[in-house]
Amino acid sequence: MKKQHLPEKVCEYCQRSYTWRKKWERCWDEVRYCSERCKREAKRERAKTSTAH
Repeated sequence: MKKQHLPEKVCEYCQRSYTWRKKWERCWDEVRYCSERCKREAKRERAKTSTAH
């Protein structure tokens, strides 16, 4: 498959687009973030908003 034909998604945290990677081959439908950093920051924000009443 050529690079220009790879599927893309938009990161839920930073709103940047990212393309399919080989390591996501089996779990592409579950991938929501472009990087571990975005995943970690999103988790931190969720924790902060859930503890603040």
